[in-house]
Amino acid sequence: MNSPVFLVQTDTTIGFLSKNSANIDIKKRRLPEKEYLQTVSSFKNLKNYARIPNKFKKFVRNSNKTTFIYPNNKSIRVIQNNEHKEFLEYFGDFYSSSANISGEKFNDEVARNLADIICEDSRGFFESQPSKIYKIGRENIRKIR
Repeated sequence: MNSPVFLVQTDTTIGFLSKNSANIDIKKRRLPEKEYLQTVSSFKNLKNYARIPNKFKKFVRNSNKTTFIYPNNKSIRVIQNNEHKEFLEYFGDFYSSSANISGEKFNDEVARNLADIICEDSRGFFESQPSKIYKIGRENIRKIR
């Protein structure tokens, strides 16, 4: 499946988004074995990818700008930021990664040149705190970042 790579302002940083993770691999010069974060616009859409263990449902629903690695090893963040959420509601769920060459810092010119489609909203592009990451097991939860 050939899918364009979008350059967008996500809820936490400037990101590359695509329906096909291999296209992001090529742009970032990243090893294909690495897993990608998936971004979804609602908890209803999250159900298509992973199940939240009952004892962690409230914690997951009340967490903002947080990525969870679920028991099935899928990394998913439900976007609650209005602008990015609207983008996902319109285009659907995406694989997501920071908009930089793998192992390098963000460079606006490089990111713009690598992207197939640039979607810059009224906020412009900016970097902020990365998302928190938690790994959820069936019985426990552990903070990764």
